[in-house]
Amino acid sequence: MAAYHFVGTPTPDFWGTDSARELPDVAPTLHPVSGYGWLGVEAFFLISGFVICMSCWGRSPAQFAVSRLGRLFPVYWAVVLLIVAAGVVATLTGQRWGAPTDLRTTLGNLTMIPSALGVPFTAGVAWTLWVEARFYLLMGGLLLVGLTYRRIVAFGFLWLTLAAMGRELDSAVLDAVLLSEYAGLFAAGIAVYLMYRYGPNLMLWLLLGFAWCYALTVLNDRVVAHPGTSWAVSAAVLTGCLCLLLLSGPGPLRSLRWRPLVYAGALTYPFYLVHQSLGVPVTRGIIESVTGIGLLPSIALGLTLCLLLAALLERFVDRKLGRRFRHHLTSALQVDERSCAAHELSVAGGAPEAPAARGEGRGRAELVEAGGAR
Repeated sequence: MAAYHFVGTPTPDFWGTDSARELPDVAPTLHPVSGYGWLGVEAFFLISGFVICMSCWGRSPAQFAVSRLGRLFPVYWAVVLLIVAAGVVATLTGQRWGAPTDLRTTLGNLTMIPSALGVPFTAGVAWTLWVEARFYLLMGGLLLVGLTYRRIVAFGFLWLTLAAMGRELDSAVLDAVLLSEYAGLFAAGIAVYLMYRYGPNLMLWLLLGFAWCYALTVLNDRVVAHPGTSWAVSAAVLTGCLCLLLLSGPGPLRSLRWRPLVYAGALTYPFYLVHQSLGVPVTRGIIESVTGIGLLPSIALGLTLCLLLAALLERFVDRKLGRRFRHHLTSALQVDERSCAAHELSVAGGAPEAPAARGEGRGRAELVEAGGAR
């Protein structure tokens, strides 16, 4: 995605009208190759099907919700506030800033569902999080019923069938609920996870084949929206991503645990959020203010700064605040009626009577009454 936004954008003069800044001239090979970087979103949804199915397994709906909220929101909130703060500073100093920074838009973005509320995205790439959130809701509904092997296989086939019906009916409601454009990618990831957990079998290969045929067929809609790319190349690249997932899931690479690779995976989410809405304006500033530095070195410097910011967000927000956030959410889910009654009495200034003592007193009174009656 970063390669697409920085080098592969279909706008030749994205970084300026000077010939030294036009991407086809500066990067004649890298520019057309990076033009397929938008497929990173599709790969992200494919991997998400695998990871979210794994995250659901063996958990209650509440535990699943806590894990997702704690993983996504702290870093997301920090990035939104950083973008708004940088935008305010840029506006005050007369610099150009593309992201909206008004209060109403900011409040809408803090919910992570701004498009549903009718406001633009502060972080341009955050539209994918709304797609992810709806996938979480579908998986959460399955958790409420009870997650079993047979149920999730049936869910995969049923989901793809209903999503196809939604496309045929041209139903905006069904498309929004069933994610008809990306259902094949999520379902394929689920199928690969089931292979990882239970081993490959004919039913899972059928589910994966159905999902992949679906995904590659509807991929053409996305290809049309990205001029200069072809369906055949896009399908081949995405199929390569599926093969890598198969190798690293149920395949021979499943036991690979390389620490730098794990850390790189931890950086992907914060880097993804900052690379466009913060990285592109910073790179523009470098290009316009630093003379004698070429376009590609400026882009490399901008991406390096994005990586450093992502590392800071991972260390101080995701790792520390995120952990506390998840802890407090878990504690909040453990509140019961007994602790609520004790809290109400303490607020009222009274001393709560032990429930066991109250129960014991009632039991003795009932025995005395029964003895008197006899």
